[in-house]
Amino acid sequence: MATQRIADEPAYVLHRYDWSESSLILEVFTRHYGRIALIAKGAKRPNSSFRPILLPMQPLHLAFGGDSDIRTLKSAEWLGGHVMPTGNALVSGLYLNELLLTLLARDDPHPKLFDVYAQVVQVIASEHAEALQSALRAFELLLLREIGWLPLLNSQTMTLQTLVNEMRYTLVPEGGLRQSHSADRASLSGAQWTALQRALGDGVPFTTTLRACSEVVAELRPQLRALLNYHCGVRTLRTRQMMIDIQSI
Repeated sequence: MATQRIADEPAYVLHRYDWSESSLILEVFTRHYGRIALIAKGAKRPNSSFRPILLPMQPLHLAFGGDSDIRTLKSAEWLGGHVMPTGNALVSGLYLNELLLTLLARDDPHPKLFDVYAQVVQVIASEHAEALQSALRAFELLLLREIGWLPLLNSQTMTLQTLVNEMRYTLVPEGGLRQSHSADRASLSGAQWTALQRALGDGVPFTTTLRACSEVVAELRPQLRALLNYHCGVRTLRTRQMMIDIQSI
């Protein structure tokens, strides 16, 4: 069987590992091929053209080939557009990457999610800190919906009863959306959950969902965090723990 060669593939580097004294293994999120692994031969050499551009949250066009689990990177072109994020923005970007590395299977394309990721990266790289938390919540919702782990947000999951606008409901990992109990620390009204469901179905879901999240970001954050940790199989994601440690210092 002929070796497959791909050119001009939109991509972002999610993570990189040392492979040898001169080479790297890359975990890459591509638009048409999903999450894939590439070997970047010679990428650590001082004169390598790969060295300055194989960085997280930088829009790239890649060419690669091979028919094994780890393909070979042939060329990489930086598309420009923004500088490398720093501080909290950088940690937020690494958090997105950790989610994708943990929750997406290799070679499983998600072109719509790739486009959403690119939009969130633009928010992270901008200096609009006020939109950052809403953008992260929008990405979490769209990611969970894309991989089939987000229940419908306009009805109770167990009973399928339509939400009542004035009543409060909570999203829980093992039970989906349920009527809020007195012990629930965070909840949204039926009207707010329904607005989120409507936003997710919009033709431009990221922009619409970001706006809907901005109204409920504080209440939504712990509920989505619990759901993501449950599906990731951890109590706390590493990037989340990193942020906690930085804030304690």
